[in-house]
Amino acid sequence: MTSLSQIDLIVVIVYAIGIFGLAQWVSREKAGHAKDTSDYFLASKSLPWWAIGASLIAANISAEQIVGMAGSGYALGLAIASYEWMAALTLLIVGKFFLPIFLRNEIYTMPQFLEQRFGRVLPVLMAVFWLALYVFVNLTSIIWLGSIAVNKVAGVDQTAALIALGGFALLYQLYGGLKAVALTDIVQVTLLVLGGLVVSYLTLNQIGGDQGVLAGFSVLTERAPAHFDMILAQDNPFYKDLPGIAVLVGGMWIANLSYWGFNQYIIQRALAAKNLGEAQKGVVFAAYLKLLMPVIIVLPGIAAVVLAPELAKPDEAYPTMMKLLPPGLLGLVFAALIAAIIASTASKINSIATIFTLDLYAKARGMKTRGEDGIAVVEGQEKHLVLVGRVVAAIAVVIAIIAAKPLIGQSDQAFQFIQEFSGFFTPGITVIFLLGLFWKPATEAGAIVAALTSVLLSTLLKYSVPAPWLPDALNAYLLPFMNRMMFVFVVSLFLAMVVSLVVRGRGDANRVTMEGVTFRTSGAFNIAGVGVILILIALYATWW
Repeated sequence: MTSLSQIDLIVVIVYAIGIFGLAQWVSREKAGHAKDTSDYFLASKSLPWWAIGASLIAANISAEQIVGMAGSGYALGLAIASYEWMAALTLLIVGKFFLPIFLRNEIYTMPQFLEQRFGRVLPVLMAVFWLALYVFVNLTSIIWLGSIAVNKVAGVDQTAALIALGGFALLYQLYGGLKAVALTDIVQVTLLVLGGLVVSYLTLNQIGGDQGVLAGFSVLTERAPAHFDMILAQDNPFYKDLPGIAVLVGGMWIANLSYWGFNQYIIQRALAAKNLGEAQKGVVFAAYLKLLMPVIIVLPGIAAVVLAPELAKPDEAYPTMMKLLPPGLLGLVFAALIAAIIASTASKINSIATIFTLDLYAKARGMKTRGEDGIAVVEGQEKHLVLVGRVVAAIAVVIAIIAAKPLIGQSDQAFQFIQEFSGFFTPGITVIFLLGLFWKPATEAGAIVAALTSVLLSTLLKYSVPAPWLPDALNAYLLPFMNRMMFVFVVSLFLAMVVSLVVRGRGDANRVTMEGVTFRTSGAFNIAGVGVILILIALYATWW
């Protein structure tokens, strides 16, 4: 354990004051205009492409990514980078095929889409599920792993760090809502990328000695060759986490489509775009940033295999590598890590408030929530709903702080824990939205069956495989959780389609319009998309 020098502390304090002040400044309102639900939950639907792209990455790259994925890099190697690189391709699909439908129908939350497509029961079930997942898995993991980093680098008591991170993120977004989060995220992402590159540079430079960074990378590949296999063989001890070719054509697609396409706290940024063109440019920007992320996150974890081979837990890899930084620079990179934690925590808090307030509370109170831009419009309700959102945000943070250690504290690789736990639900979510978007006969009954099948079958397989009542080949296939996700997805999809054909929905249940929706994209989008694909081919061909 170490502590920050005086110059490091000054850098961190200046950052904290600066980013907090910037958040309040960008979310200020014109004289005479009170902040309404469109302002608070959707940034007044005014986000430009650069804010969308930066905010997508800032929301995604937090402690669970930086600390957790670096820990997985330490344990199993570059293969964990598939979560980042395949996400870049997923973002292109979201921009081309999902966003045109969502934005044409003025969707502002995922439960709202489910209501317009299926009916009133499913959205409530899914809203409750998302709130539970966001509070008890995502929010807890972000602040817990962030508190580990603060403890290891700054020497602050971990409980105090936990409370401080949650409290600062809450205050950061409490007044401004999504606009405060999104418009400051370009600063956060810039700091995160630069700080991460510095950590990677210094770790490789230390390994290379007098010969420099390139020599350090070469030495690293020689001394830890197994850590540079992108596609793991069946005899690899971590095959159960990343089962070979499934990261390209299997269960990882289920996780990625659910996360990037149908996850409220991610997609909310694109839904707040000025228009479809800005949203699509934003996701392309985010896709290129995703290609860069393994250099920033995974590489320091692999470097720790050489520089710190005796770590007690893999999740200590990134904080340990940060100790190589000189005073002043350590403060800057530490501020970058805090930036990522705060940005992602604030994003999650805002999405929790959005779903609870607009999809549960407003409906339970019979409030009208279908204005011209899809937000509550009844006079006198705007301030009340914003207040409810702020109260819910505060409660969520308190719950996450209390639950963090019991839920996440016992895991060696928190990133993998999060993926597996979320994988109980993602097959059903992906089925529901894909059918809702692209298959007209889909009904609410079929969608509910998909959701229940996903949870029940995932739980059964998790705790029974290998099972004596299953063939040996199927038992072997189902051991990795990513393969279980794919299997559960196929079963849930089949049952949802059968039930939809047998149990017909009401004729007026589907209020999602495809009129005016086009999947044609601009030349710039198409060229950028081809660029992403070519880079991915080169990366996998090199490290296969």
